[in-house]
Amino acid sequence: MSAALTELWPFLLLITIGFLPNEIWRVLGLLLARGLNEDSEIVMWSRAVATATLAGVIIKLLLVSSGSLASIPVGVRLGATAIGFIVFLVARRSMFAGVAAGEVLLLAGGYLFAN
Repeated sequence: MSAALTELWPFLLLITIGFLPNEIWRVLGLLLARGLNEDSEIVMWSRAVATATLAGVIIKLLLVSSGSLASIPVGVRLGATAIGFIVFLVARRSMFAGVAAGEVLLLAGGYLFAN
């Protein structure tokens, strides 16, 4: 086995097992949804389920964190999220501005208040 392959095998494994199976479903979804009306009930339901799933993941990350994020107090995590959302709204719904502000506050709070 060559040295390059030895160093790259974790990335190849990640692409093969993690990325490709998910990407197949995304492409299939795009192909099947091409003719759907954006105001149809199935599209609105799918959007609602995706939004609820994302909200659940965010709440889980905020309240029941693991790893390095668990060392940051819950108040700091919730505050950074709230400020990031406010910046998102004030900056005319700029996703970049909201995420950047929340991330800066999370990093600063983690540096100042980490256990």
